[in-house]
Amino acid sequence: MAQKLLLMAAGGTGGHMFPAQALAEAMLKRGWRVKLSTDARGARFTGGFPHTTEITEVSSGTFARGGLLAKAMVGPKIVGGVLNMVRQMRRERPDAVVGFGGYPSIPALGAATLLGLPRMIHEQNGVLGRVNKLFAKHVAGVACGIWPTDLPEGVSGEHVGNPVRATVLEKARAAYISPGDYPMSILVMGGSQGARILSDVVPGAIVALPENIRRHLRVSHQARDEDRERVTAFYSDHGIDADVQPFFHDLPTRMSEAQLVISRSGASSVADISVIGRPSILIPFAAAAGDHQSANARGLVEAGGAILIPESAFDVDTLSEQITTILSNPKAALQMSIAALSAGVPDATERLVALVEQLAEKDKT
Repeated sequence: MAQKLLLMAAGGTGGHMFPAQALAEAMLKRGWRVKLSTDARGARFTGGFPHTTEITEVSSGTFARGGLLAKAMVGPKIVGGVLNMVRQMRRERPDAVVGFGGYPSIPALGAATLLGLPRMIHEQNGVLGRVNKLFAKHVAGVACGIWPTDLPEGVSGEHVGNPVRATVLEKARAAYISPGDYPMSILVMGGSQGARILSDVVPGAIVALPENIRRHLRVSHQARDEDRERVTAFYSDHGIDADVQPFFHDLPTRMSEAQLVISRSGASSVADISVIGRPSILIPFAAAAGDHQSANARGLVEAGGAILIPESAFDVDTLSEQITTILSNPKAALQMSIAALSAGVPDATERLVALVEQLAEKDKT
């Protein structure tokens, strides 16, 4: 029997790439060949993919960034990318095509649509992204990471959750050590692209904590490259033990060791927090399309596993007060960790795998 081929298409941020990585890990174990179609930005996140994943960089673009000339070139780039993928798919027909959103997923999904190949999309957020919204009515299925997801009229979705990487699953439900009079860890995450507002506010909020809490703290702070030096210096000047990096390759381990996570509420971040089960303070990105980060946070907040602070209220005093509330109440912090677990979907990858296999089989009947 010929080896089945899955073609995944994902954009250039961790939010799109990490669920694709989780699916790749699972499908390769099932004996499938797996190809990933992405752009140069997305290729930066492929280091964690299994080495047998076949990665193809495609020509694409976005109308959301750049000047008039750059935007004028987007259309031709996308058309070129679609035609290139049509040629590739004619040479080697995928059994299933799965799009994870982002502009770099347009060429593969566009080609699959033109050729009538079995295709579906996975939406990580509570609101469809622009590209997934474009294809939602032209695919066999819409798998949803957050439930409910705001879908276009006439489109039905299936809740599968957001797949998490194998390194996250290894730490799933790791025992939580409640805050106390001993070394404690705080993990600060700004998503795969970092977040300047967290670098502006979090260090000051930690310095403003009561001494009996602050003296026990170790901080892992994800910051943009351009912010790293000043954030590191601030922590050092105030005697805070901090590791400041643009990206933590051992993030699941750091999260499992943390008493508290302070984070944006991107879909992958929320999924990791809920599967591992940690109390969190979430600051949704106010400019996110459709305010989807607030929608992403809703499940964790309503379960009692997270506190949400909107950007408009996010300042040193407010954050310091919330950190103090959590780290000075061990029983409440433990309950938050349990509540976070209740919002998680640790079998999201298996659910998505089932849909992909059904899609491929349906095409053969």
